[in-house]
Amino acid sequence: MKKLFRKTFTLKETRCKIAADQKSGIITAVKSIKHHREQLEQYGKEKPKFFWSLKPVPIPQQPLVAKLMAEAAASAKVGPMAAVAGVLADLAVKDMLADGCKTAIVENGGEVSAVSDEPVDVAFAAGDEPLSKKFCFRLTEFPAGIGTSSGRFSHALSFGDAEAATVFCKTAGLADAAATAVCNVIKGDNVEEAITRGIEVAKTIRGVEGVFILYRNGVGTWGKVPEFVKIKP
Repeated sequence: MKKLFRKTFTLKETRCKIAADQKSGIITAVKSIKHHREQLEQYGKEKPKFFWSLKPVPIPQQPLVAKLMAEAAASAKVGPMAAVAGVLADLAVKDMLADGCKTAIVENGGEVSAVSDEPVDVAFAAGDEPLSKKFCFRLTEFPAGIGTSSGRFSHALSFGDAEAATVFCKTAGLADAAATAVCNVIKGDNVEEAITRGIEVAKTIRGVEGVFILYRNGVGTWGKVPEFVKIKP
């Protein structure tokens, strides 16, 4: 893969890893995340329910970050904050492309938004599970969005117990919200039934292309899941 500029960026709850083929793209991404976070925070002061609702809310026209979050949440039937990390990543990538980048990748709290003219490998991470950081998902079709929700290894609210429910979409915002919806139903002692429930939820969300579920040493997949690539020790 060609040489990329990289930066780790933290702003309050936002923790990002940014990669781009142009140095200016890094600066653009940071500005984008700051700008859209500020707009979201201001909107939240006017509409506090937006921050705590666990169900879809009316979709505002402005600001754009709130609009995209509400749209993703409506598709997945979850609260809008389930999409915040993914939407911020998507907006940053959009701005990086407008700045002239051909490769723009933003990972925000485990959610990934990527556009590239070369394959991109994204490591699978699930805390201390044996499969964690042992393989990558190789992305070859773009734009690509990945969202992962966990009932065990994430600070985000989840009603499920899956080690990881990873969803693949065109946007990270939808993948983020959909992963929450999928993970919420994965629980109980019957591992096969729990994984099946998660897959059935994924199938109902328009725009979800594939899902990978890890639950109590059981694995389930559905749809278009990227190639697995082993990480060399």
